Amino acid sequence: MSRALFITGTDTDVGKTWVSCGVMVAARASFKSIAAMKPIASGCQRSESGLQNRDAQQLQRLTTPPLRYEQINPYAFEPAIAPHIAAAAAGVEIDLTLLQRHYQQRLQSHQLTIIEGAGGWLVPLNRHHTVADMAQQWQLPVILVVGLRLGCLNHALLTATAISASGCPFLGWIGNPIEPNMAAMAANIETLMQWLPSPCLGITPHLNRFDPEQIAAAIDWPEIEKRLQQTHPHSQ
Repeated sequence: MSRALFITGTDTDVGKTWVSCGVMVAARASFKSIAAMKPIASGCQRSESGLQNRDAQQLQRLTTPPLRYEQINPYAFEPAIAPHIAAAAAGVEIDLTLLQRHYQQRLQSHQLTIIEGAGGWLVPLNRHHTVADMAQQWQLPVILVVGLRLGCLNHALLTATAISASGCPFLGWIGNPIEPNMAAMAANIETLMQWLPSPCLGITPHLNRFDPEQIAAAIDWPEIEKRLQQTHPHSQ
């Protein structure tokens, strides 16, 4: 039986990739084959193999059995701008049907698939669809990464409201202290625990370098797995 979950954030650059990687490492306690997808990425660099995104490369390195880069990141754009704008500049329209084919292939090849969204929950992907539509069409349970900084309360509550309105199961949230000297961080975390409708699944440490094992240690994987089992699973 295969399962999948979607990781979104309160904004861009709030640590979705590092949290996704931490979840992948933590999930090794329960799954032998774990894949990741970053369906759309902007801010890619040119390489001998074409455009590649650093975040997607980190996800690729933790995927087992391994996958080709394009299986993890089907749409790669060079400008570090909103995906629908980057796609238009490249003469491309992001096709959710194509992305769903990639997703279905991952369900067949791996026991668990982690899908990382682009930017925040309502970032446009084309003229008609947002990141939320992708998660909604695939009926994915969602984890919200809250970037802990001034303004996070409003961003988190708005995003949680939108997730709940979409019908996607809201598994919970993970706090990431992107501003380690944030004033009243503990009080903000307590407020998030009080106001968000789903539980806190971890508060990651502030890290100066990528360390997925340390991130995994801060994540409550047993609670994620329990709540994941309560959703309607996709099966192979």
